[in-house]
Amino acid sequence: MARRAERAEGPATILAIGTAVPPNCNYQADFPDYYFRVTNSEHMTDLKEKFKRICEKTAIKKRYTYLTEEMIKEHPNIGTFDGCSLNARQEMVIAETPRLGKEAAVKAIKEWGSTKV
Repeated sequence: MARRAERAEGPATILAIGTAVPPNCNYQADFPDYYFRVTNSEHMTDLKEKFKRICEKTAIKKRYTYLTEEMIKEHPNIGTFDGCSLNARQEMVIAETPRLGKEAAVKAIKEWGSTKV
């Protein structure tokens, strides 16, 4: 019975939804060229062509990422198949995730307080 006292009365309501995306945008059509260039994999032409076909068949138009070319150069293991990059990636996630969460929450609170009709 104690659990019942903790529940709210009435139906739940979503008051607003806020979204946030990482700051860097790449167009899907250009992404294979970008990816293979920054990971120094342009010599893998067969794989690049396969990746291009995959990218063309998706409904995705833009790809938002946190990583920049400079970050990949700073942490070269991120761009390699067998590279030990977990620690570098975790450090980036730890820094970026709260920022994106805050941005989404601020947008939701603004939308909730607005007078949309």
